[in-house]
Amino acid sequence: MAWRSCSVLCRLTGGDPFLCSVRGGRWPGGFQQRRGFKKASRTPEPKQPEPKQPEGPVLQNQAPVPPRAPAPPRAFSRLVRPFLFTVGFSGSSFGVAAIWQYESLKSRVQSYFEELQADWLEKLRPQKRGDVRKEINQWWNSLTEGQKTVAGIIVANVLVFCAWPLVPLPIMLRYFTSNPASSAQCVPMLLSTFSHMSPFHLAANMYVLWSFSSSAVSMLGREQFLAVYLSAAVASSFSSYLWKTATGRYGPSVGASGAIMAVLALVCTKMPEAKLAIIFLPMFTFTAANALKAIVAMDTAGLLLGWRFFDHAAHLGGALFGIWYILFGHELIWKNREPFVKLWHDLRTRSGGGPGGPGGAV
Repeated sequence: MAWRSCSVLCRLTGGDPFLCSVRGGRWPGGFQQRRGFKKASRTPEPKQPEPKQPEGPVLQNQAPVPPRAPAPPRAFSRLVRPFLFTVGFSGSSFGVAAIWQYESLKSRVQSYFEELQADWLEKLRPQKRGDVRKEINQWWNSLTEGQKTVAGIIVANVLVFCAWPLVPLPIMLRYFTSNPASSAQCVPMLLSTFSHMSPFHLAANMYVLWSFSSSAVSMLGREQFLAVYLSAAVASSFSSYLWKTATGRYGPSVGASGAIMAVLALVCTKMPEAKLAIIFLPMFTFTAANALKAIVAMDTAGLLLGWRFFDHAAHLGGALFGIWYILFGHELIWKNREPFVKLWHDLRTRSGGGPGGPGGAV
C-alpha cells in the first residue's frame, strides 16, 4: 500500500515513476546520492520556450476555436471573363436587334396585306358573343408598343420567380444569383436579372418597368430598347462584380433593378422636365431630372456607407449605362449599324433569301 501511494504521489508531483516505486519509500544508497541528497554537478539543460498564451481571459475546459476561413482573394483577374462576356453579349444584342429591325421592315408590306385580308374575313365571319379570345385580342391591341414589348420581360420574371420553390435550390443559386466568388460567373450575370426573391420585390420592379416602357420604346423602338435593356442588365451585374471584388464583400445578388435603372435614367435624361409622382403619394410631383439626381445620390451614399440591403453598385452601373447610351451610345452604336445590316443583306441575297429567289432583289 505504501508503494502504490508513493508511486501515485510521484506521478502527481511529476517524478520518475520507476525511481519512486520503492517498497516502504526507502531509496538505495546509490539512488539516494544521485537523486539529490548530495548536490552533484550537472549540465544545465537549455530552456524550452514557453508556449505563448492567447491574450484575454481564458476559460477552463474551453474548446479550441477553429480558424476562420480566409476570405476569397481580391483577384481582379477573375473579372476578365465577366468583362469579355459583358462586351461580347452587349455587342451581340445590338447586332441581333439590327438584324431583327431589318427583317421587320422587310416584311412590313407583306404583313400589311395579310392584315387587310384578315379584317375582310373578320367582317364576313359571324360575330360571337362572349368570345374570350376576342376579348384578349382587343385588350392586347389596346396596349402601347412599349407595353407589348415589356410584357414578355414581365412574363419571364414571373416564371423565374415561380421556379424558385420548384427547381432544386443549388441550381437556382448557381445560375440565377450573381456572385463574383461563384464558380459560374458569366451566365448568372444575365439570368440573375430575371430573378426575384419576394413578391414585393418583383411587383415593384415590374411596375416601374411597365410605367417607363411606353416612353422608352417610343424613343428607341422595340428592337433597340430590348438591346439596351439586356446590355444594361449585364453591365449592371459587372458593376456589382467590380465593387464586390474591390471591397471583398462577396455575396449573391438578384433582381432586375440594374436594367430598370438604365431605362429610368435613359428616359429622365432625354425628358428631364417630365413630371413624375410616387404611386402611394400622387399629390407630390417632381421633375424627372430631380428624381434621377435623388436616386443616384442615394445609391452613391449607400455605396460609400456600406449599406447592404440593396446592390447599390448594380443600380449605379445601370443608371450610368442608361445616361451614357442616350448621350453617346445611340450615336456611336445604333447609327453606325448600316455596314453590319448591309453585310447581312448581302448574305441573305447570296443565300437566296430574297423574294426573287437566288440572286433576287430584296
